[in-house]
Amino acid sequence: MIELGPNVYRVPTVPFNAVNSFIFVEPDGSLTLVDAGLKRAPKKLLAALAALGKQPSDVKRIVMTHAHIDHAGGLERMQRETGARTLSHHDDAGYLARGEAPPGDKRSFLARVMAMLPGGRFGPCSVDEEIVDGQLLDVAGGLRVIHTPGHTPGHVSLLHEPSGALIVGDALFNVIGMTFSITFACADIPLSRETAGRLGELDFEVAAFMHGAEIRERARDRVREFLRARLG
Repeated sequence: MIELGPNVYRVPTVPFNAVNSFIFVEPDGSLTLVDAGLKRAPKKLLAALAALGKQPSDVKRIVMTHAHIDHAGGLERMQRETGARTLSHHDDAGYLARGEAPPGDKRSFLARVMAMLPGGRFGPCSVDEEIVDGQLLDVAGGLRVIHTPGHTPGHVSLLHEPSGALIVGDALFNVIGMTFSITFACADIPLSRETAGRLGELDFEVAAFMHGAEIRERARDRVREFLRARLG
């Protein structure tokens, strides 16, 4: 578990920071979880709670960045273990409820191949609240919702304004250097690139990725430089 700022933690649920979730600690000691990882992620998430001296029941909210199996595969169990309310953008809420990912962009050959293969489904999960672009969630002093569709229709990034930590979701990856999200996993490839550009308009101190380690030094400048080089 890695501290990104006061009351903000990254929890790697797959080795080498390949898949991350995030935990916010509220002033009253309750917790907000962002994403629930793959099906086996809850074991590590529950261990992270214990390391913070918390119980599963201390998790009051689970905020979902989007409806893909590597983010929602563990959601059904985390809902059951914690009793937490789940928040999602409207455009992905139906996919979470059905336990399926949005269809991939047919412009990608690999996405067309993967659509013919089994897998990719996860346990159906209820959504208690639909969130919208620009909404300020009452999470650890303020978590701003930035709708960045394209990877999925309801994909969101999240800016924790008190700490300056920006959770980019899958708008960008940082596994082997910074990249856009992988094309075969996108619902709309051009839109995913276009909306990632919104991140360069934000003020933040730390860029936190669902896939890869965070960037702390010159985070805002480095994200802007990447976007400028790719988008012009």
